[in-house]
Amino acid sequence: MDLTYVVYAIPMLAIWAWYLGRRGATERASKAAKEEAQSAGLVEPVSLHPLIDESTCIGCGACVRACPEQPEHQVLGLINGKANLLNASDCIGHGACRLACPVGAISLVFGTERRGIDIPTLSPEFESSVPGIYIAGELGGMGLIRNAVEQGRKAVDAIAARPSPTKDPQFLDLLIVGAGPAGFSASLTALSKRMHFATLEQDSLGGCVFQYPRGKVVMTQPAELALVGKVKFRNTSKEELLEFWKEAERISGVQINYKHKVEGIEEVDGGFLVHSNHGDFRARTVLLAIGRRGSPRKLGVDGEQLPKVVYRLVDAEQYEGKKVLVVGGGDSALEAAASIAEVAGTEVTLSYRGDAFQRAKSRNRERVEAAILTGRLRTLLRSNVKSIDADSVTVDCDGAHEKIPNDAVIVSAGGVLPTALLQKLGIAVETKHGTV
Repeated sequence: MDLTYVVYAIPMLAIWAWYLGRRGATERASKAAKEEAQSAGLVEPVSLHPLIDESTCIGCGACVRACPEQPEHQVLGLINGKANLLNASDCIGHGACRLACPVGAISLVFGTERRGIDIPTLSPEFESSVPGIYIAGELGGMGLIRNAVEQGRKAVDAIAARPSPTKDPQFLDLLIVGAGPAGFSASLTALSKRMHFATLEQDSLGGCVFQYPRGKVVMTQPAELALVGKVKFRNTSKEELLEFWKEAERISGVQINYKHKVEGIEEVDGGFLVHSNHGDFRARTVLLAIGRRGSPRKLGVDGEQLPKVVYRLVDAEQYEGKKVLVVGGGDSALEAAASIAEVAGTEVTLSYRGDAFQRAKSRNRERVEAAILTGRLRTLLRSNVKSIDADSVTVDCDGAHEKIPNDAVIVSAGGVLPTALLQKLGIAVETKHGTV
Protein backbone atom coordinates (compact mmCIF):
# COMPACT_ATOMS: atom_id res chain seq x y z
CA MET A 1 0.00 0.00 0.00
CA ASP A 2 2.85 2.39 0.88
CA LEU A 3 4.51 1.67 -2.45
CA THR A 4 1.26 2.45 -4.27
CA TYR A 5 1.13 5.87 -2.60
CA VAL A 6 4.70 6.53 -3.66
CA VAL A 7 3.99 5.55 -7.29
CA TYR A 8 1.10 8.02 -7.49
CA ALA A 9 2.71 10.71 -5.35
CA ILE A 10 5.88 11.14 -7.40
CA PRO A 11 4.12 12.16 -10.68
CA MET A 12 1.77 14.43 -8.75
CA LEU A 13 4.67 16.15 -7.01
CA ALA A 14 6.48 16.50 -10.33
CA ILE A 15 3.45 18.14 -11.94
CA TRP A 16 2.99 20.44 -8.96
CA ALA A 17 6.67 21.43 -9.00
CA TRP A 18 6.45 22.15 -12.76
CA TYR A 19 3.35 24.27 -12.20
CA LEU A 20 4.95 26.28 -9.39
CA GLY A 21 8.11 26.79 -11.43
CA ARG A 22 6.17 27.99 -14.46
CA ARG A 23 3.99 30.30 -12.37
CA GLY A 24 7.05 31.67 -10.61
CA ALA A 25 8.74 32.45 -13.94
CA THR A 26 5.57 34.14 -15.19
CA GLU A 27 5.33 36.27 -12.06
CA ARG A 28 8.99 37.27 -12.28
CA ALA A 29 8.43 38.37 -15.88
CA SER A 30 5.36 40.35 -14.81
CA LYS A 31 7.27 42.08 -12.01
CA ALA A 32 10.07 43.00 -14.40
CA ALA A 33 7.59 44.40 -16.94
CA LYS A 34 5.84 46.48 -14.29
CA GLU A 35 9.12 47.82 -12.89
CA GLU A 36 10.28 48.73 -16.40
CA ALA A 37 7.02 50.57 -17.10
CA GLN A 38 7.23 52.45 -13.81
CA SER A 39 10.86 53.45 -14.35
CA ALA A 40 9.89 54.78 -17.79
CA GLY A 41 7.00 56.75 -16.31
CA LEU A 42 4.39 54.70 -18.20
CA VAL A 43 1.86 54.61 -15.40
CA GLU A 44 -1.06 56.65 -16.71
CA PRO A 45 -3.72 54.93 -18.87
CA VAL A 46 -4.89 56.84 -21.93
CA SER A 47 -8.52 55.72 -21.84
CA LEU A 48 -10.86 53.21 -20.24
CA HIS A 49 -8.85 50.68 -18.21
CA PRO A 50 -9.28 47.94 -15.60
CA LEU A 51 -9.39 48.54 -11.86
CA ILE A 52 -8.63 45.25 -10.08
CA ASP A 53 -10.01 44.41 -6.63
CA GLU A 54 -7.21 42.28 -5.17
CA SER A 55 -9.40 41.15 -2.28
CA THR A 56 -11.73 39.46 -4.79
CA CYS A 57 -9.17 38.34 -7.41
CA ILE A 58 -8.40 34.60 -7.31
CA GLY A 59 -5.34 34.82 -9.56
CA CYS A 60 -6.68 32.52 -12.27
CA GLY A 61 -5.09 34.56 -15.08
CA ALA A 62 -8.24 34.58 -17.24
CA CYS A 63 -7.95 38.36 -17.66
CA VAL A 64 -4.35 38.08 -18.86
CA ARG A 65 -5.24 35.46 -21.46
CA ALA A 66 -8.28 37.44 -22.63
CA CYS A 67 -6.45 40.73 -23.28
CA PRO A 68 -6.28 41.25 -27.08
CA GLU A 69 -3.11 43.33 -26.71
CA GLN A 70 -1.15 40.36 -25.38
CA PRO A 71 1.49 39.14 -26.12
CA GLU A 72 2.65 42.14 -28.21
CA HIS A 73 2.10 44.35 -25.15
CA GLN A 74 2.31 43.25 -21.53
CA VAL A 75 -0.77 45.03 -20.26
CA LEU A 76 -1.82 42.57 -17.54
CA GLY A 77 0.06 39.98 -15.49
CA LEU A 78 0.07 38.06 -12.23
CA ILE A 79 2.09 39.27 -9.23
CA ASN A 80 1.93 37.55 -5.84
CA GLY A 81 -0.99 35.49 -7.07
CA LYS A 82 -3.10 38.50 -8.07
CA ALA A 83 -3.85 40.20 -11.39
CA ASN A 84 -2.00 43.48 -11.95
CA LEU A 85 -2.07 46.26 -14.53
CA LEU A 86 1.58 46.19 -15.64
CA ASN A 87 1.78 48.87 -18.31
CA ALA A 88 -1.14 51.26 -18.06
CA SER A 89 -0.10 53.22 -21.15
CA ASP A 90 -0.56 50.16 -23.37
CA CYS A 91 -4.17 49.58 -22.28
CA ILE A 92 -6.69 50.94 -24.80
CA GLY A 93 -9.92 49.83 -23.16
CA HIS A 94 -10.92 46.59 -24.88
CA GLY A 95 -12.76 45.48 -21.73
CA ALA A 96 -12.23 41.78 -22.48
CA CYS A 97 -10.52 41.35 -19.10
CA ARG A 98 -13.65 42.34 -17.19
CA LEU A 99 -15.80 39.92 -19.18
CA ALA A 100 -13.30 37.09 -18.66
CA CYS A 101 -13.00 37.47 -14.88
CA PRO A 102 -15.05 34.65 -13.26
CA VAL A 103 -15.44 36.43 -9.90
CA GLY A 104 -16.16 40.01 -10.97
CA ALA A 105 -12.90 41.41 -9.58
CA ILE A 106 -12.43 43.85 -12.47
CA SER A 107 -14.28 47.07 -13.17
CA LEU A 108 -13.55 49.47 -16.03
CA VAL A 109 -12.84 53.08 -15.09
CA PHE A 110 -11.71 56.42 -16.55
CA GLY A 111 -8.82 58.46 -15.22
CA THR A 112 -6.71 57.99 -12.11
CA GLU A 113 -6.17 59.80 -8.82
CA ARG A 114 -3.31 61.71 -10.44
CA ARG A 115 -4.80 62.37 -13.87
CA GLY A 116 -8.46 63.09 -14.40
CA ILE A 117 -10.33 62.72 -17.69
CA ASP A 118 -13.30 64.90 -18.65
CA ILE A 119 -16.21 62.73 -19.74
CA PRO A 120 -19.72 63.97 -20.68
CA THR A 121 -22.43 62.54 -18.45
CA LEU A 122 -24.45 60.06 -20.54
CA SER A 123 -27.43 57.78 -20.04
CA PRO A 124 -27.24 54.06 -20.95
CA GLU A 125 -28.72 55.09 -24.35
CA PHE A 126 -25.86 57.62 -24.80
CA GLU A 127 -28.11 60.66 -24.28
CA SER A 128 -26.41 63.64 -22.67
CA SER A 129 -27.79 65.76 -19.86
CA VAL A 130 -29.52 67.84 -22.57
CA PRO A 131 -32.52 65.82 -23.83
CA GLY A 132 -32.22 65.14 -27.54
CA ILE A 133 -28.44 65.45 -27.78
CA TYR A 134 -26.54 62.16 -27.87
CA ILE A 135 -22.80 61.46 -27.77
CA ALA A 136 -21.01 58.38 -29.13
CA GLY A 137 -17.42 57.32 -29.61
CA GLU A 138 -14.24 59.02 -28.52
CA LEU A 139 -15.88 62.17 -27.14
CA GLY A 140 -17.71 59.94 -24.66
CA GLY A 141 -14.45 58.26 -23.64
CA MET A 142 -14.53 55.26 -26.00
CA GLY A 143 -11.56 55.49 -28.33
CA LEU A 144 -11.53 51.83 -29.42
CA ILE A 145 -12.90 51.46 -32.95
CA ARG A 146 -15.16 48.53 -32.10
CA ASN A 147 -16.66 50.36 -29.11
CA ALA A 148 -17.24 53.50 -31.15
CA VAL A 149 -18.95 51.53 -33.93
CA GLU A 150 -21.25 49.80 -31.46
CA GLN A 151 -22.07 53.03 -29.62
CA GLY A 152 -23.03 54.76 -32.85
CA ARG A 153 -25.36 51.91 -33.77
CA LYS A 154 -26.94 51.63 -30.31
CA ALA A 155 -27.46 55.39 -29.99
CA VAL A 156 -29.42 55.47 -33.27
CA ASP A 157 -31.41 52.40 -32.17
CA ALA A 158 -32.46 54.33 -29.05
CA ILE A 159 -33.28 57.49 -31.01
CA ALA A 160 -35.39 55.58 -33.56
CA ALA A 161 -37.37 53.90 -30.79
CA ARG A 162 -38.56 57.22 -29.37
CA PRO A 163 -41.65 59.02 -30.70
CA SER A 164 -40.90 62.23 -32.58
CA PRO A 165 -41.72 65.40 -30.59
CA THR A 166 -42.49 67.29 -33.81
CA LYS A 167 -44.17 66.51 -37.12
CA ASP A 168 -42.65 69.52 -38.84
CA PRO A 169 -41.25 68.21 -42.18
CA GLN A 170 -38.50 70.83 -42.00
CA PHE A 171 -36.98 68.93 -39.08
CA LEU A 172 -34.70 65.95 -39.62
CA ASP A 173 -35.21 62.96 -37.37
CA LEU A 174 -31.50 63.04 -36.66
CA LEU A 175 -28.41 65.09 -37.45
CA ILE A 176 -25.12 63.21 -37.06
CA VAL A 177 -21.99 65.28 -36.55
CA GLY A 178 -18.86 63.39 -37.56
CA ALA A 179 -18.09 60.48 -39.91
CA GLY A 180 -15.51 58.61 -37.90
CA PRO A 181 -16.16 55.05 -36.63
CA ALA A 182 -19.12 56.12 -34.45
CA GLY A 183 -20.62 58.60 -36.91
CA PHE A 184 -20.30 56.31 -39.92
CA SER A 185 -21.87 53.42 -38.01
CA ALA A 186 -24.69 55.72 -36.87
CA SER A 187 -25.25 56.90 -40.46
CA LEU A 188 -25.55 53.34 -41.79
CA THR A 189 -27.93 52.47 -38.94
CA ALA A 190 -30.12 55.52 -39.62
CA LEU A 191 -30.19 54.63 -43.32
CA SER A 192 -31.20 51.05 -42.55
CA LYS A 193 -34.11 52.37 -40.46
CA ARG A 194 -35.15 54.78 -43.23
CA MET A 195 -34.81 57.76 -40.95
CA HIS A 196 -34.84 61.34 -42.23
CA PHE A 197 -31.27 62.27 -41.32
CA ALA A 198 -28.11 64.05 -42.42
CA THR A 199 -24.43 63.55 -41.57
CA LEU A 200 -21.93 66.41 -41.43
CA GLU A 201 -18.16 65.83 -41.52
CA GLN A 202 -15.63 68.65 -41.43
CA ASP A 203 -12.86 66.57 -42.99
CA SER A 204 -12.96 63.08 -44.52
CA LEU A 205 -14.47 59.66 -43.90
CA GLY A 206 -12.76 57.88 -41.02
CA GLY A 207 -12.37 60.65 -38.47
CA CYS A 208 -9.45 59.83 -36.16
CA VAL A 209 -8.41 56.92 -38.41
CA PHE A 210 -8.07 59.31 -41.36
CA GLN A 211 -5.69 61.42 -39.27
CA TYR A 212 -3.28 58.51 -38.78
CA PRO A 213 0.01 58.61 -40.74
CA ARG A 214 0.09 56.71 -44.02
CA GLY A 215 0.69 52.98 -43.51
CA LYS A 216 -0.13 52.98 -39.80
CA VAL A 217 -1.33 49.61 -38.55
CA VAL A 218 -4.75 49.88 -36.90
CA MET A 219 -5.77 47.42 -34.18
CA THR A 220 -9.48 46.70 -34.21
CA GLN A 221 -11.89 43.89 -33.32
CA PRO A 222 -14.97 42.38 -34.94
CA ALA A 223 -17.90 44.81 -34.96
CA GLU A 224 -21.35 44.94 -36.54
CA LEU A 225 -22.14 47.59 -39.16
CA ALA A 226 -25.73 48.07 -40.32
CA LEU A 227 -26.27 47.19 -44.02
CA VAL A 228 -22.74 45.73 -44.10
CA GLY A 229 -22.63 42.99 -41.48
CA LYS A 230 -19.74 41.92 -39.28
CA VAL A 231 -16.42 43.66 -39.77
CA LYS A 232 -13.82 41.01 -38.92
CA PHE A 233 -10.59 43.00 -39.05
CA ARG A 234 -8.02 42.28 -36.33
CA ASN A 235 -4.75 43.86 -37.53
CA THR A 236 -5.14 46.05 -40.59
CA SER A 237 -3.57 49.16 -42.04
CA LYS A 238 -5.18 52.59 -42.08
CA GLU A 239 -5.49 52.39 -45.87
CA GLU A 240 -7.18 48.97 -45.84
CA LEU A 241 -9.72 50.02 -43.23
CA LEU A 242 -10.54 53.29 -44.96
CA GLU A 243 -10.89 51.50 -48.31
CA PHE A 244 -13.34 49.08 -46.69
CA TRP A 245 -15.39 51.98 -45.31
CA LYS A 246 -15.37 53.79 -48.66
CA GLU A 247 -16.66 50.66 -50.35
CA ALA A 248 -19.37 50.36 -47.67
CA GLU A 249 -20.27 54.01 -48.30
CA ARG A 250 -20.53 53.36 -52.05
CA ILE A 251 -22.53 50.13 -51.82
CA SER A 252 -24.95 51.39 -49.15
CA GLY A 253 -25.53 54.74 -50.84
CA VAL A 254 -25.28 56.61 -47.54
CA GLN A 255 -24.88 60.35 -48.08
CA ILE A 256 -22.29 62.26 -46.04
CA ASN A 257 -21.90 66.03 -46.30
CA TYR A 258 -18.13 66.55 -46.31
CA LYS A 259 -16.34 69.83 -45.50
CA HIS A 260 -19.27 70.83 -43.29
CA LYS A 261 -17.94 72.24 -40.02
CA VAL A 262 -20.45 72.73 -37.23
CA GLU A 263 -20.14 76.24 -35.81
CA GLY A 264 -22.95 76.20 -33.28
CA ILE A 265 -26.03 74.42 -32.00
CA GLU A 266 -29.04 76.04 -30.37
CA GLU A 267 -32.34 74.73 -29.11
CA VAL A 268 -35.48 75.68 -31.01
CA ASP A 269 -39.09 74.59 -30.61
CA GLY A 270 -39.25 70.85 -31.15
CA GLY A 271 -35.52 70.30 -31.64
CA PHE A 272 -32.25 71.96 -32.54
CA LEU A 273 -30.91 74.43 -35.07
CA VAL A 274 -27.39 73.42 -36.16
CA HIS A 275 -25.24 76.06 -37.84
CA SER A 276 -22.54 74.90 -40.25
CA ASN A 277 -20.22 76.74 -42.61
CA HIS A 278 -22.48 75.63 -45.49
CA GLY A 279 -25.87 76.43 -44.01
CA ASP A 280 -28.27 75.54 -41.22
CA PHE A 281 -29.98 72.26 -40.37
CA ARG A 282 -33.01 71.63 -38.18
CA ALA A 283 -33.23 68.30 -36.36
CA ARG A 284 -35.23 66.85 -33.50
CA THR A 285 -32.15 64.99 -32.23
CA VAL A 286 -28.40 65.47 -32.63
CA LEU A 287 -25.69 62.82 -32.30
CA LEU A 288 -22.21 64.20 -31.60
CA ALA A 289 -19.57 61.76 -32.86
CA ILE A 290 -16.77 64.31 -33.25
CA GLY A 291 -13.99 62.75 -31.18
CA ARG A 292 -12.10 64.28 -28.29
CA ARG A 293 -9.48 66.05 -30.35
CA GLY A 294 -11.80 68.70 -31.75
CA SER A 295 -9.41 71.34 -33.04
CA PRO A 296 -5.66 70.65 -32.87
CA ARG A 297 -3.91 72.09 -29.83
CA LYS A 298 -1.60 74.91 -30.90
CA LEU A 299 1.66 76.06 -29.35
CA GLY A 300 0.76 79.74 -29.18
CA VAL A 301 4.23 80.93 -30.20
CA ASP A 302 5.52 83.44 -32.73
CA GLY A 303 5.87 81.97 -36.22
CA GLU A 304 3.29 79.22 -35.76
CA GLN A 305 1.31 80.71 -38.64
CA LEU A 306 4.11 79.91 -41.12
CA PRO A 307 3.17 77.47 -43.94
CA LYS A 308 5.80 74.98 -42.78
CA VAL A 309 3.84 74.30 -39.56
CA VAL A 310 1.24 71.49 -39.76
CA TYR A 311 -0.71 69.48 -37.18
CA ARG A 312 -0.64 65.95 -38.57
CA LEU A 313 1.58 63.74 -40.69
CA VAL A 314 0.08 62.52 -43.95
CA ASP A 315 3.09 61.25 -45.91
CA ALA A 316 6.57 60.92 -44.43
CA GLU A 317 8.17 60.80 -47.88
CA GLN A 318 7.44 64.49 -48.48
CA TYR A 319 10.09 65.36 -45.88
CA GLU A 320 12.96 63.62 -47.70
CA GLY A 321 16.21 65.49 -47.13
CA LYS A 322 14.66 67.96 -44.68
CA LYS A 323 15.24 68.97 -41.08
CA VAL A 324 11.99 68.35 -39.18
CA LEU A 325 10.84 69.19 -35.67
CA VAL A 326 8.03 67.06 -34.21
CA VAL A 327 6.35 68.36 -31.05
CA GLY A 328 4.50 66.04 -28.67
CA GLY A 329 4.86 62.93 -26.56
CA GLY A 330 1.92 60.74 -27.56
CA ASP A 331 1.61 57.99 -30.11
CA SER A 332 0.94 60.33 -33.03
CA ALA A 333 4.10 62.33 -32.27
CA LEU A 334 6.31 59.28 -31.90
CA GLU A 335 4.85 57.66 -35.01
CA ALA A 336 5.46 60.83 -37.02
CA ALA A 337 9.03 61.24 -35.78
CA ALA A 338 9.97 57.59 -36.34
CA SER A 339 8.34 57.46 -39.79
CA ILE A 340 10.13 60.60 -41.01
CA ALA A 341 13.43 59.40 -39.55
CA GLU A 342 13.19 56.32 -41.78
CA VAL A 343 13.15 58.53 -44.90
CA ALA A 344 16.50 59.12 -46.60
CA GLY A 345 18.36 62.28 -45.72
CA THR A 346 16.11 63.46 -42.91
CA GLU A 347 17.17 64.94 -39.59
CA VAL A 348 14.40 64.76 -37.01
CA THR A 349 14.13 66.37 -33.59
CA LEU A 350 11.39 65.25 -31.21
CA SER A 351 10.52 67.83 -28.55
CA TYR A 352 8.38 66.94 -25.53
CA ARG A 353 7.71 68.88 -22.35
CA GLY A 354 7.58 65.75 -20.15
CA ASP A 355 10.26 63.53 -18.62
CA ALA A 356 9.21 60.38 -20.53
CA PHE A 357 6.91 59.27 -23.32
CA GLN A 358 4.43 57.82 -20.84
CA ARG A 359 1.39 58.20 -23.13
CA ALA A 360 2.91 56.23 -26.02
CA LYS A 361 2.76 52.51 -26.69
CA SER A 362 5.90 50.43 -26.33
CA ARG A 363 6.00 49.65 -30.04
CA ASN A 364 6.28 53.38 -30.86
CA ARG A 365 8.89 53.96 -28.15
CA GLU A 366 10.96 51.13 -29.61
CA ARG A 367 10.76 52.69 -33.09
CA VAL A 368 11.99 56.00 -31.66
CA GLU A 369 14.86 54.29 -29.84
CA ALA A 370 15.87 52.51 -33.06
CA ALA A 371 15.79 55.82 -34.97
CA ILE A 372 18.00 57.45 -32.33
CA LEU A 373 20.63 54.77 -32.93
CA THR A 374 20.72 55.64 -36.65
CA GLY A 375 21.53 59.26 -35.79
CA ARG A 376 18.51 60.60 -37.69
CA LEU A 377 16.40 61.26 -34.60
CA ARG A 378 17.17 63.35 -31.55
CA THR A 379 14.90 63.69 -28.54
CA LEU A 380 14.60 66.78 -26.35
CA LEU A 381 12.73 65.98 -23.13
CA ARG A 382 11.60 68.71 -20.72
CA SER A 383 11.60 71.13 -23.66
CA ASN A 384 9.23 73.73 -25.08
CA VAL A 385 9.17 75.54 -28.41
CA LYS A 386 9.64 79.28 -27.88
CA SER A 387 9.51 80.60 -31.46
CA ILE A 388 9.48 79.47 -35.09
CA ASP A 389 11.35 81.19 -37.91
CA ALA A 390 11.53 80.52 -41.64
CA ASP A 391 14.71 78.43 -41.38
CA SER A 392 14.97 77.59 -37.66
CA VAL A 393 13.15 77.00 -34.38
CA THR A 394 14.10 78.11 -30.87
CA VAL A 395 13.55 75.55 -28.13
CA ASP A 396 13.82 75.96 -24.37
CA CYS A 397 15.61 72.85 -23.06
CA ASP A 398 15.49 72.81 -19.26
CA GLY A 399 15.99 76.58 -19.12
CA ALA A 400 18.59 76.85 -21.87
CA HIS A 401 17.55 78.17 -25.29
CA GLU A 402 18.74 76.29 -28.37
CA LYS A 403 18.31 77.45 -31.97
CA ILE A 404 17.85 74.49 -34.33
CA PRO A 405 18.03 74.62 -38.16
CA ASN A 406 14.61 73.63 -39.46
CA ASP A 407 12.58 73.15 -42.64
CA ALA A 408 9.27 71.84 -41.22
CA VAL A 409 7.38 71.59 -37.93
CA ILE A 410 4.73 68.98 -37.08
CA VAL A 411 2.74 69.73 -33.93
CA SER A 412 1.24 66.53 -32.50
CA ALA A 413 0.19 67.91 -29.13
CA GLY A 414 -3.30 66.46 -29.16
CA GLY A 415 -6.54 68.29 -29.63
CA VAL A 416 -8.69 70.69 -27.69
CA LEU A 417 -11.77 69.09 -26.21
CA PRO A 418 -14.82 70.92 -27.64
CA THR A 419 -15.59 72.13 -24.13
CA ALA A 420 -16.94 75.48 -25.29
CA LEU A 421 -19.57 73.78 -27.48
CA LEU A 422 -20.57 71.38 -24.68
CA GLN A 423 -20.75 74.16 -22.10
CA LYS A 424 -22.80 76.42 -24.36
CA LEU A 425 -25.28 73.60 -24.85
CA GLY A 426 -25.38 72.96 -21.10
CA ILE A 427 -24.08 69.40 -21.38
CA ALA A 428 -22.77 68.18 -18.03
CA VAL A 429 -19.12 67.09 -18.05
CA GLU A 430 -17.58 65.15 -15.16
CA THR A 431 -13.89 64.77 -14.41
CA LYS A 432 -13.23 61.10 -13.73
CA HIS A 433 -10.47 60.15 -11.30
CA GLY A 434 -10.48 56.36 -11.46
CA THR A 435 -14.25 55.97 -11.56
CA VAL A 436 -16.77 54.45 -13.94
